[in-house]
Amino acid sequence: MFVGAEKGGETAANLYTLIGTAKANGMDPYAYLRHVITRIADGHKINEIVQLLPWNAKATFAARNGRGCEGVIL
Repeated sequence: MFVGAEKGGETAANLYTLIGTAKANGMDPYAYLRHVITRIADGHKINEIVQLLPWNAKATFAARNGRGCEGVIL
């Protein structure tokens, strides 16, 4: 895979890992990433980052949006 720079490769690997983990947990990656980015933008505390992991985020996402992150995998 060509990303142009080592740091770009690390960033891409992190993003692909989040997407793959969301898929492995039966979640729509787009919905999951949108949920996580929104939570961070709303001031989510860094010491509570574990709450944003896919296996923990399902319940939080459902509570905030009235439905789960399951859906069509992009």
